[in-house]
Amino acid sequence: MTQSRSTQISLDATSFYHCYVRCVRRAFLCGDDRATGANYDHRKQWLVSRLRFLSYIYAIDICAYAVMSNHYHVVLHVDQARANKWSQDEVVERWLQLYKGNFLIDRWLKNREAFSAAELQVVSDIIEDWRQRLCCISWFMRGVNETIARMANEEENTKGRFWEGRFKSQALLDEAALLTCMAYVDLNPVRAAITDDLISSDFTSIQQRLFDYASNSTATTEAHQKLTEHLTHQQQLKSELHLDTQPAAPLMPFDGSAHTDIHSALPFTQDDYIELIDTTGRALRDDKRGALNPNTLPLITRLGIDPKHWLEHVKRFRSRYASCAGSSQAICDFAGKRAKRWGKGVGISGRVYAG
Repeated sequence: MTQSRSTQISLDATSFYHCYVRCVRRAFLCGDDRATGANYDHRKQWLVSRLRFLSYIYAIDICAYAVMSNHYHVVLHVDQARANKWSQDEVVERWLQLYKGNFLIDRWLKNREAFSAAELQVVSDIIEDWRQRLCCISWFMRGVNETIARMANEEENTKGRFWEGRFKSQALLDEAALLTCMAYVDLNPVRAAITDDLISSDFTSIQQRLFDYASNSTATTEAHQKLTEHLTHQQQLKSELHLDTQPAAPLMPFDGSAHTDIHSALPFTQDDYIELIDTTGRALRDDKRGALNPNTLPLITRLGIDPKHWLEHVKRFRSRYASCAGSSQAICDFAGKRAKRWGKGVGISGRVYAG
């Protein structure tokens, strides 16, 4: 049975969510169209640019993303505290970069001193509604999907659905679920055998993170040169598509310090994460089957995951859970608050999470 969005997204439970959506009939509407032979890879850049532009406007961080030929994944973090700190003027400025205004707000911007107390209260209510929308995943995803659908239909001079339906979401209830889901998303092209390595994983957050990481190094390596070629091509594509003038928010940073607020940075270090994704990707590939690097095991075990289940858990993460992912107790608590007696993934979590 379809669940209402309010039961799937609850910031009281977690501020991290995995969202994904497929093209209609799972057609390759962002890749090679097998029927016509047309190539639509440039639409992947549409998606990446739109995601990062909306992240710049909204109080929503992007932790990971992967844009495939017929679907995309994104891991989002909602920073409600950040939105609450915005002044009324900043909320209005952000909203008007995306949507039409309101005649009362337009008057208020021109001459707010002339407003009565009753009018000011109405203005305040409108702005507070906009503030809540600017930290709402449903509004964020709507802003991505509707725009891309219109652009694709205009390009093909057609009408109708572009996406299969509304986006699906999974609440990531603890740090272990967050880490596993980010790995699952970043390794999508490798797991699907579309690419051989992370460097060639175009339109993924791990490729962008590797490029940013290499750019901060003084040494120029072969891997850095290859990354530069890939990112330069994407930058040229942005320019050709007239998307290079849009501001783009950076990806949510790493930290790893126990004293850092999880709303400020991801709860693991950049070095640990990159090494974990690299070794996991190598181990998942059929032609390079191997074991995890021992240096990555402390991160997995620190978050409560049994290392011997890590590879299989990353490989099948999305299908193992429904509306939420985490430890067995976290899933039961999440289900209980929504008057459900059971949540998919409880049994799997009982085996994956170390006792």
